[in-house]
Amino acid sequence: MATVSPWQHPPALDVEIAIVGGGIIGTATAWAIERLQPGTRVVILEAERLAFGASGRNAGFLLLGTHADYASAVDAYGRDRARALWAFTHLAYQSVADLSERVDVGFASTGSVLAAGSAAEADRLRQSHELLAEDGVASDCVPGSAILERFGAGGFEGALFVAKGGVVDPARLVQALAEESRARVVEGWRCTHIDSEADRVRLGSAVGTVTADRVLVATNAWMSEVVPEAADLVRPVRAQMLMTEPQPPVLPAPVYSHDGYYYIRQRADGRVLLGGARHLHRDAEVGLVDATTPELQADLEAYLARHVPSLSGVPIERRWSGPMGFSPDGLPRLGSVTGVPGAWWAGGFTGHGLGYGLRFG
Repeated sequence: MATVSPWQHPPALDVEIAIVGGGIIGTATAWAIERLQPGTRVVILEAERLAFGASGRNAGFLLLGTHADYASAVDAYGRDRARALWAFTHLAYQSVADLSERVDVGFASTGSVLAAGSAAEADRLRQSHELLAEDGVASDCVPGSAILERFGAGGFEGALFVAKGGVVDPARLVQALAEESRARVVEGWRCTHIDSEADRVRLGSAVGTVTADRVLVATNAWMSEVVPEAADLVRPVRAQMLMTEPQPPVLPAPVYSHDGYYYIRQRADGRVLLGGARHLHRDAEVGLVDATTPELQADLEAYLARHVPSLSGVPIERRWSGPMGFSPDGLPRLGSVTGVPGAWWAGGFTGHGLGYGLRFG
């Protein structure tokens, strides 16, 4: 284990607010605090480095609504709640758009495509189109025969194009939020315990302690390591992705298909990002192990050949994985830490942290 000097990690810090976790939710919370209460003494404590977890390993989709199509969200949560969730993520999307006018976070307003991998899913997308229209949201139903020509990806039963939506560089977004928050960032600080000290909260690690008036634990997939009571509400699920070498422009908008189990986009530099196929390997894709598997990666390449024929067999430049925090009902959770007044935790973003991120913070 590497040694640490006192200059790198002072043995004790005393702040007003401590945030454990330097991902999208942790940095967005610090950013919101600076906007709402400028000058608050905030520290972000990150076990590795900013955007180390899912916040720096995802495809950078900035989509509105929940992780599911709108009709499914209405069925699961009710019309009023689904409408409120859509409005909530719209505000988060707009916050990123506004931030991108001050700093380059790789943001592009492209709209988004939900593509159906089955006739049943196509029917839900048509229902979603009708429900969204009733709620004043612009979208367009696209027949299967027109998807390839319009969006560069085909072989689907139908698709729904939503005018609002886009892409972002998630790691640059996290860095920008941290910088604008003016919070102190301490990397390599792994929280080992949390408890009360008089009327304040004390956080411990191998390199020192932090005492704060209030604490937010935002470690998501790693939540149970700091807040064991949240284990049943935030469980770690692994995602795998690949990236091709630069290709000519083919995908003008991000595509989310097969009930969100596949997602693909093309970056401005021509590289194509593809992730998913977790539903084909459910038992293996759990936990915090950072590793790719030949079986799932082969499924990703098969998807590429089947649905984006112009990219069949192109060289793969990089493969990676990342842990996400999933909740039982697919919605984020916010709770208090039992027995530690002033300490809270937030997690369970179910692969949709960018969509909720800034507004949730």
